[in-house]
Amino acid sequence: MEQHLVEIKGLILDPVSNTPIVILKKADANLLLPIWIGVFEANAIAMELEGVQTPRPMTHDLMRSLVEALGAVVEGVLVHSLVENTFHATVLLRNAEGERVEVDARPSDAIALALRARAPIKVAEAVFQQAHALEVREGGSEDERLKEWLDSLGPEDIGKYKM
Repeated sequence: MEQHLVEIKGLILDPVSNTPIVILKKADANLLLPIWIGVFEANAIAMELEGVQTPRPMTHDLMRSLVEALGAVVEGVLVHSLVENTFHATVLLRNAEGERVEVDARPSDAIALALRARAPIKVAEAVFQQAHALEVREGGSEDERLKEWLDSLGPEDIGKYKM
């Protein structure tokens, strides 16, 4: 399965449903993949991106701490499929014995954990194709390109995917 490294380009709000969307960008191309996520997961992602420290561990901080306490390492996450408009992901761990362990996860939780563990986020090529990821033109600021991309979405694209 061909996989591509992605980076988080932003968190935006679906103007129709007011649902947060995390925008992933293929590292080697101007291809954007929107994933509709929950409010709590969007908050967890935003807090980590902005470097906000909380007085007590949040859920994804707890997940990272549990992984570390068990002697494991988060090697990365993979958004591997899109089934009936629902994205599926896997957290890839290496346990204390050096064995690889794959744990099923929602993409939003996997991304929030990967950010905290400083682990790579990847997306399968098939997901880019199935989700009809959009290519953005070169030039202009990232904000302008994201706004242009959002404006280009038709009613059939908005709110199409489930968490």
